Amino acid sequence: MRRRWWVIGLLLALALPARAQDASGGVAYGGRVTGTLNNAMPRTVYTFEGLRGEVIAISLRATSGDLDPVLALLDASGRTLLSQDDSAGSRDVLIDALRLPQSGPYYLVVGRFGYGLGSTAGAYELNLERIGVSSASGSALRYGDSVINAITHLQPQLFYSFRARRGDIVNIHMQRVSGDLDAYLQVVDSSAFLLADNDDAPGSGSLDAHIEGLVIERDGTYIIKATRYGEAAGTSAGRFVLTLEEADNSGLGNSPQTALPIQYGQSQENEITAASAARYFIFDARRDDLISARMNRVSGSLDPYLTLVNAGLQELAADDDGGGGQNARIEGYRIPADGRYYLIARSFTGEGAPATVGRFKLELQTLGNAFDGVPEGVQRISYGTSITGRIDDQTPETLFAFFGSERDPVTVTLSRGDGDLDPVLTLLDDQLNPLVSDDDSGGGQNARIARYVLPRTGVYYLQAGRYSGGEGNPNTRGSFILVLARLAQ
Repeated sequence: MRRRWWVIGLLLALALPARAQDASGGVAYGGRVTGTLNNAMPRTVYTFEGLRGEVIAISLRATSGDLDPVLALLDASGRTLLSQDDSAGSRDVLIDALRLPQSGPYYLVVGRFGYGLGSTAGAYELNLERIGVSSASGSALRYGDSVINAITHLQPQLFYSFRARRGDIVNIHMQRVSGDLDAYLQVVDSSAFLLADNDDAPGSGSLDAHIEGLVIERDGTYIIKATRYGEAAGTSAGRFVLTLEEADNSGLGNSPQTALPIQYGQSQENEITAASAARYFIFDARRDDLISARMNRVSGSLDPYLTLVNAGLQELAADDDGGGGQNARIEGYRIPADGRYYLIARSFTGEGAPATVGRFKLELQTLGNAFDGVPEGVQRISYGTSITGRIDDQTPETLFAFFGSERDPVTVTLSRGDGDLDPVLTLLDDQLNPLVSDDDSGGGQNARIARYVLPRTGVYYLQAGRYSGGEGNPNTRGSFILVLARLAQ
């Protein structure tokens, strides 16, 4: 009679497929939920996300009253995978090991014996545990999983899947444990595009296969192909251990490999935590772009510290409190070359001071290109430049442009290379107004402007010309060597 009531109650409870909107809430692996069943609430539905091949354990026990609990497990289509009343001579329900057949949502229906027709009531406790994953081909892995299987002549290829998010950094190891197996690994995306493969781990001297530091470009499901050298045509065989790991600094923005893109005119919010002590942002810039970057605290105790580095991670500029109120600012930095650059946001950690954490806002702006106003055809030069040219009747003077910072001490020389050239050197501001000029201070009719301190930050011009002696003194001509140097302050 009891069995009949159980069947009738189950049919009444599960007449319609469980749906997400029917669920009272979610339960995660390792989680515990509690509730109460009575005449007003004879059943409760919980949902969880499972993966194909996962092995789970479930326990449901009454904690008060005379409740006689029952449990059912349904898949996304409403198909009943499990229904159970009593376990091991008690009213509690214990599922020691159940393998999930597919990836997707599952529904746990917690009810009382007889459901709406039942009479017991009381509180309950539901526990859901993930105890492992099947090693069978087709199983879905999570980071940290290891499976043991074998490559044989009848089964030379095995497949496993995993879900990953953009910015994840993945390590996969396939280690031989028996036989003469020459392991070979491949990873493909959901479109079967090959992302990485490996035969023999570099420098290991073994036949194991390792894929290290695979950066995930987009959210999705990825397939691991565990096989042998030569695949179906190969000759080796043996058992192996396959391990899937998430690498250190995995996650979007946690490393240069997974840097967050930012463009001129954009701002982004992010967070410095104890686990993520630095956030990386990447942008493209042109040579001589003038940029401004600000890192302002939004919340927490964060003391912002901002660093600009090039593609080789060499530091170019850094700031702690330049933005006021412990905020960081890099202002008017001139980009040295076309390419990619990183902004690294972190907290300032002085000697003996604890690390600070909190949310921040990062802004990147362009102030234009340093040479935007330079006339077309004027050659750009920089500190440390040595350049040659020629002065004659067709080209009596040549103009060069350079970018300097306020209080830079500069020395410029204009020396004759050949001919009878009598060089004249002039330094001009960005409006082509002369600041200083020289004829013979370099010795032997050569020109030299020594230790001139620039009055402001911006573009300056150098004019290489010749001395004109007027009537009766013919113009000189010849090659020249121009040297621009910034001296130590």
